[in-house]
Amino acid sequence: MLHRAVRLAAILSCLSCGGALASEKVSFPSRDGGELAGWLSRPAAPGPAPVVIGLHGCAGLSTRTGEIGPRETDWSQRLTAAGFAVLLVDSFGPRGIKALCNSRERSLTPAGRARDAFAALDWLEGQGFADPKRVSVIGWSNGGSTALRIAGDREARRLRHVIAFYPGCRVLLKRDWRPQTDTAIFQGLADDWTPAAPCRELAQRSGARFVGFPGAYHDFDHPNLPLRERKAAYSQRPGGMVTIGSDPEARAKAIAAVMAILKTP
Repeated sequence: MLHRAVRLAAILSCLSCGGALASEKVSFPSRDGGELAGWLSRPAAPGPAPVVIGLHGCAGLSTRTGEIGPRETDWSQRLTAAGFAVLLVDSFGPRGIKALCNSRERSLTPAGRARDAFAALDWLEGQGFADPKRVSVIGWSNGGSTALRIAGDREARRLRHVIAFYPGCRVLLKRDWRPQTDTAIFQGLADDWTPAAPCRELAQRSGARFVGFPGAYHDFDHPNLPLRERKAAYSQRPGGMVTIGSDPEARAKAIAAVMAILKTP
């Protein structure tokens, strides 16, 4: 039975990889006295399952039409098919935040979002479908930066793996950041939004794993995002433009590498 503080609304979400996956909208207490929401997908096999907590980027978890973003949807389907339960945490919606990509003054920082992930972990540890000793975190972009904040916290010892896709690493380079659990960073080497060099240096200094993909840009693991430019608050280029888009080769390699990491005892 689910925790009494949790409200479930079962839906059937059509996923971008071509299948369909039963998802549940859940709510659970945050660590700041409020309430958080998320989308939970569970594998068909019975018994306690390993879990991945997914952390969205600065654009939020949902699209303008209210659907879960294609990147998070694609990963959820793949992970669930591989036997993992997936909890996508919505840090923005419950706080009335639509997006932060174009804002330099942010009302919610990666450090703040890290508390949301630990709140999700608190909740998962009381659910019978979850194996509390096999919980990992994957974050993308702003969620990737959040994942690194999580990895550096002592509470990260409660987690099996932390995986950060194209995070920002400049701030952590100025600190004595050390991962408290197995941590990997996946970065496109051509990324002009969150550059790879600081993350490579951070990994070399701290013992985290760094995996770089030549010629790949931000959002390289997106299932179908044509290469394009967009405005962003933090850019490495004059004019505030950044490049985003899928890279099929890098995406395929990243998927294989992530699956290998998550299946490591």
